[in-house]
Amino acid sequence: MIWSLPGLFALSFSAATLLPGGSEAALLLLAAKGQYTTTTLLLVASTGNILGSLVNYALGRYALRYRHRRWFPVSPAQLTKAQNWFTRWGQYSVLAAWLPLIGDPITVAAGVMRMNWLRFLLLVTLSKSLRYAALLGLFGAFA
Repeated sequence: MIWSLPGLFALSFSAATLLPGGSEAALLLLAAKGQYTTTTLLLVASTGNILGSLVNYALGRYALRYRHRRWFPVSPAQLTKAQNWFTRWGQYSVLAAWLPLIGDPITVAAGVMRMNWLRFLLLVTLSKSLRYAALLGLFGAFA
């Protein structure tokens, strides 16, 4: 059990990056075991997830300098599409960062669009923390 919280942190961190993965099952498993308070689980999972989103933001912010390289993973058309989407929906689209499949690209797009990092941090913290709080709340209501 010594790796429980570090494991939750690592899973939450990687789940927020472009790496595949999820942290919800680990969070609910630890909640079911009852060894840690809900607040502790919320803080650990949220912190890992928020830091992972900051990695995505940084990748987006600094990756554009390499966009003309052959190995760059996003085509010019895809990049333009992402920029147009972010421009259309605005900075508050970061509130959808918790959503599967589209959440991680949104955090990268925020970096590409050079969104103010403090506003990004505030919105992504709200988004990620509320998702974990809702999961834990639902679990507590039905456990």
